[in-house]
Amino acid sequence: MIKKASATVYVSDVDSALKFYTDVLGMKVKSHWGKDYAELETNGMTIGLHPATQSGPKPGTSGSISIGLEVDDLDATISEFKEKRVVFHGKVVEDGPVRLAFFGDPDGNAFYLTQVKRGTWG
Repeated sequence: MIKKASATVYVSDVDSALKFYTDVLGMKVKSHWGKDYAELETNGMTIGLHPATQSGPKPGTSGSISIGLEVDDLDATISEFKEKRVVFHGKVVEDGPVRLAFFGDPDGNAFYLTQVKRGTWG
């Protein structure tokens, strides 16, 4: 079952993006992990700012914004989605405090499932 949804935006510089999202758009900082990640909130929406990586999407290009769906049990949700013919891209990624599984909607828009490992993030 999906607990919450958020959008992840790949940016060239988390601090610069954070300034734009707070000063210009008026969003509130939910968490800030230095240059590694920041989360903002506004009216029930959460946006995560993720720094661009060598292997990830480049800011401002296709795939640089994706929708994340947080679940309690990643493996069970993957199985459920596969039964509904959802195709996942690659293996489950273990990324620090989270586990991630990437897929697309029928038009190829980027989505991911995420499960927060117990005792790491609230």
